[in-house]
Amino acid sequence: MPGTFITFEGIDGSGKSTQLRLLGTFLHANGCDALLTREPGGTTLGLRLRAALLDAMEEVDPLTELLVFAADRAQHVRRMVLPALQAGRLVISDRYADATVAYQGAGRGFSPELISQIVQLATEGLKPDLTLLFDLPIEESTTRTARRSTGKSSTRISRDRLDIENPEFHARVRDAYLQIALAEPERVKLIDTSGPVEQTQERVKEIIIPFLELRGLHRTERGSAGSI
Repeated sequence: MPGTFITFEGIDGSGKSTQLRLLGTFLHANGCDALLTREPGGTTLGLRLRAALLDAMEEVDPLTELLVFAADRAQHVRRMVLPALQAGRLVISDRYADATVAYQGAGRGFSPELISQIVQLATEGLKPDLTLLFDLPIEESTTRTARRSTGKSSTRISRDRLDIENPEFHARVRDAYLQIALAEPERVKLIDTSGPVEQTQERVKEIIIPFLELRGLHRTERGSAGSI
């Protein structure tokens, strides 16, 4: 695959979406043609699936949740991620298959064997070249998600169905993410996000920029396609 695939993972409130936006701004300002996307919701169909899956008022059976997330991922991979990678682009996704292992596997209690089969079916075996795992304690993540839902009207974000799960659920998810990082240290880089946003962003750049240079996206004059 000529392109480069990077994913951002972490529990709710870990700051990964903010870090993705900041990194995207930095990359685009330096001439890097990066496609920023997310799961669920990276495609038109995915937006509709996301609205239904994360509606805090909707009662969704765990198996339905697992399969709909898989359907969203299949559409995302085939219609957006793979075409971009085949065109040689850098793709950075806010969540991917590790989220299913953590949320539906550890969080909901589905067996590792079933999760592996579902992930393989949806992704056709496509794995990220690099994953940044944003981590912080459950207590802090809960505080952050509550704070963002009670902020000013222009920045307020409603808490979704996963946000309002109990602390035990989120603890299982976090533990699963940490186990993934332990099992795949070459791919998954752990980042502590308990500090200031700016400090986390510097750590992100310390990991991302050398990695992209090793992949052939070398520093050149600003504005050159595919450079940083």
